[in-house]
Amino acid sequence: MSTVTDVLVPDIGDFKEVEVIDILIKPGDAVQPEDPLVTLESDKASMDIPATDAGIVQEVMIKVGDKIAEGSVILRLLPSDDLKTAVAAPVPEAAPPAESSSPSSLKSAQKNVQKTTSTPEPADLSLSPPVPAADLPEDAVMQSPLRPPPVATVVDQKAFVSAHASPAVRRFARELGVDLSKVQGSGRKDRVTKEDVQGFVKQALSTGMPAAAETTAGGIGIPAIPEVDFSKFGPIEVQPLSRIKKLTGKHLHRVWLNVPMVTHHDEADITELEEFRKSLKEEATKQGLRVTPLAFLLKALAAVLRMHPHVNASLAPDGESLVLKQYCHIGVAVDTPNGLVVPVIQNVDQKGIFELAAELGEVSVRARDGKLKMQDLQGGCFSISSLGGIGGTAFTPLVNAPEVAILGVTKSRMAPVWN
Repeated sequence: MSTVTDVLVPDIGDFKEVEVIDILIKPGDAVQPEDPLVTLESDKASMDIPATDAGIVQEVMIKVGDKIAEGSVILRLLPSDDLKTAVAAPVPEAAPPAESSSPSSLKSAQKNVQKTTSTPEPADLSLSPPVPAADLPEDAVMQSPLRPPPVATVVDQKAFVSAHASPAVRRFARELGVDLSKVQGSGRKDRVTKEDVQGFVKQALSTGMPAAAETTAGGIGIPAIPEVDFSKFGPIEVQPLSRIKKLTGKHLHRVWLNVPMVTHHDEADITELEEFRKSLKEEATKQGLRVTPLAFLLKALAAVLRMHPHVNASLAPDGESLVLKQYCHIGVAVDTPNGLVVPVIQNVDQKGIFELAAELGEVSVRARDGKLKMQDLQGGCFSISSLGGIGGTAFTPLVNAPEVAILGVTKSRMAPVWN
């Protein structure tokens, strides 16, 4: 049977007795050396008592309001190996609930080149020459906008320091970027507890309310970009942004803050695809169509989405499940003089190459004439951003949330390949 260790109050100086104002752990919690266990308060200061060894809390021997001194037993600790067999003793009746605030649970909560084409002329992977976009409503840019992240950027340091909270709670608030002066305390003498900070953050996340003074910055702990008077350095001209550019900027900023971006670059040998595409040119011309590689990319993506349904999915609003889509709609990013729009091609998996080429052409005309409708911009499962008309070898487009991925393609080229 493993040895149970009593964790004692260490030397706390000249104080004979100090009051327990906060208990930061509960039976069953795993602790590491230096993790705060309890907070004590004298008539002069607050102090956290840290763990000296790693282990599992078997029993807490004190409760909030107790007066303790050097040598008093704080808790009983089992070795870490006994995690599976540790049985949590009943918590003293007056002890406050510490769920979600233990050191372990808090930590867990924070926890090229293209291969080749055989044709000498590069294939244009773009939709068409850039076309003007209509003055569209906000949803034209955001198919399913994410909730804006709460803003917690500027903390009033004087108010933060004067807030009634223990060192552990202050450290916790700093890690989350929470201004303690904004948090209503529920502890003794209106002391702010970890539960108060957690509740404040949950409320901020659920309502979008700022967790601190709101500034031009976009997220928790992100400092604002300093303002600069550019006219001091020379002549300037101020041009107002179009509505689409404003909405696109806000949407992409939210995406950047909410979606982890991982980029993979690769190349594909499209020699045979190019030969086949050019063999369709005569028939396409008869039908008044221009078949570009983009139509083939749409078909290839449709097949991939069927093979990998988790890519054709979105996270449910509650964050607890995936929404698997049984349809295949793909958006194509189009850069226009008025800003970026992403018209959606519906049911790509059910259409042929000529049908897709025709629809891409129609979308181009409607975008040029400013006649894109709301339904033309909604329901995408996946997006393509093509720089075929510009060039380059690789780039990183931003995921069009709530989609889970995006494909960025560049200009095709001839390149030698060793077989």
